[in-house]
Amino acid sequence: MLKKKTIKKKYTPNSKEKYMCSKHKKFFTEELIQWKKDIIKANNLGNLLNSNDDNVSSADIVDQASSYTDKSVEMKALNRSRKLISKINSALQRLKDGTYGYCEETGEPIGLKRLMARPVATLSIEAQEKHERDEKVFIDD
Repeated sequence: MLKKKTIKKKYTPNSKEKYMCSKHKKFFTEELIQWKKDIIKANNLGNLLNSNDDNVSSADIVDQASSYTDKSVEMKALNRSRKLISKINSALQRLKDGTYGYCEETGEPIGLKRLMARPVATLSIEAQEKHERDEKVFIDD
C-alpha cells in the first residue's frame, strides 16, 4: 500500500487575521531564526574556503594587492553579516517582549507586507521615509 505524501502548504500571514497574533509571531520567529542560520552557515563556509589563502605569501606586489582587496571585501561582508545578526537578535527579542511589528517612533503597526520584505524593520514606511528625508537634509547642510 502506497502512502500519499502530503505537501504542507507554507503559512503566510494575512491582514484578515489579528495583527501580530500568535500565528504571525510564530511565522516571523521561524523566518528570523532560519535567516540567522543561513547567514551563519554562509559565513562559516566562506571562512573555510578562504582560510587556505592565508598561508600564501607572494612576492608579486599585484598578487599581494589583490589578496588585500579580497580580504578587505570579505571583512566588510562579515561585518555586515554581524550587524544583520545583531538586528535579527533584536527582532527576536522584540517578538518575545511583544513590541515586534510596531514602529519604534510612532508605536503604529509596521505592516505585514513591510515585515515580510524586511523582517528586521523597526520603523513604519512613513517613519522610515521621514528619517531618510531628515538624513538627506542633514547631509545637504
